[in-house]
Amino acid sequence: MIRWIKCTAALGAAVLLQLYGTAAYYAWQLPDSYYVQTGSRLEVDTALHIAAVPTAHTVQAAVTASSAADTTSLRLFGIIPIKDVEIQEIDTPMLVPCGEPFGIKLRMDGAMVVGMERIETASGQRCPAQEAGIQTGDLIQSVDGTAIDSNQSLQEAIAESDGTPVTVTLTRSGETCTVTLTPAYAAADNRYEAGIWVRDSSAGIGTITFYEPESGSFGGLGHPICDADTGDILPFGSGEAAAVTISQVTKGVSGCAGMLQGSFSDDAPLGELLCNNRCGVFGTLYHNPSAEEAIPMALKQEIRTGAAQILCTVSGDTPKAYDITLEEIDYSGTDSTRNMTVCITDPELLEVTGGIVQGMSGSPILQNGKLVGAVTHVFVDDPTRGYGIFCENMVRYGLSGS
Repeated sequence: MIRWIKCTAALGAAVLLQLYGTAAYYAWQLPDSYYVQTGSRLEVDTALHIAAVPTAHTVQAAVTASSAADTTSLRLFGIIPIKDVEIQEIDTPMLVPCGEPFGIKLRMDGAMVVGMERIETASGQRCPAQEAGIQTGDLIQSVDGTAIDSNQSLQEAIAESDGTPVTVTLTRSGETCTVTLTPAYAAADNRYEAGIWVRDSSAGIGTITFYEPESGSFGGLGHPICDADTGDILPFGSGEAAAVTISQVTKGVSGCAGMLQGSFSDDAPLGELLCNNRCGVFGTLYHNPSAEEAIPMALKQEIRTGAAQILCTVSGDTPKAYDITLEEIDYSGTDSTRNMTVCITDPELLEVTGGIVQGMSGSPILQNGKLVGAVTHVFVDDPTRGYGIFCENMVRYGLSGS
């Protein structure tokens, strides 16, 4: 009898230890905050039952300063605590899934430093920018109080100094600072220079993810536009969305990403860009670009692995639906642009593109009649697969301005 009691106690302890281990795993895997449809309760789809038990605490929501989020306790089998999460009630947005290509013309809020060079002077080689402490990735905003909005305006401000030290105001890692730069006379160019390479604009092709009929707002790309040299998100000044016609596809193969190639239209712009952030580019369109009907945005806990579709354009300017599989979903949201692993399964799309190619970023993902998210990245070693972003993240960090 005593041996039986000891065995039972040991077995119970082992089971309890395993349950708490499972709870710890879910605490790591599940996100710290959720949206739910107004008037509904959180339901978490997991292999083992997890209950959402409301608590008495209330915290301020991250999305808007005027609304509040309830704190809910997630518990394994309704008993074993996993962690507390924030629940924000929202009216699920109705969005038009698009898939049309668009041209991105982005102008920066200043001139970004992308490189430096030494200048040959009468007394030897110098790099005035480096001597002043300017670094790659800095955003130059003014020279002696004159606003800098292009490479040309920077060159003119330096040339007009006649070699007199100038005060350069710049932004570095979100902080504004000033440095003193003494230009060098470049005999080869017959002018004073700073020994600096800058970029003031960017252009490319992406895909419109969604259009919001009520406001005319749109979101596209699903990832930020970054500088090719520094890797930093390009600081936004102004921009426009242009009409694009896809004329050719470079098929993706293992080790080499493919590409959609197209031409910008000379017609009037499609709309205005207002933001370039970690979840894409956002702005307003002058008219609805899609013939699709508005559908609900999927909340992240509603998304499932399995069959889905994307809308994308690989010829002309008219999107088409193609079959995909959502292989993995990262509900924790540690990377706001890589929430899902996407696999292209549609034979027609594979024949044309080889899978995901550059220019398809922003292609909307649909599942069970809802807008799930957008394609964002391709795996270079396997172009049939890549990443996708939750639409919830695009709306939260794009349309809300967070």
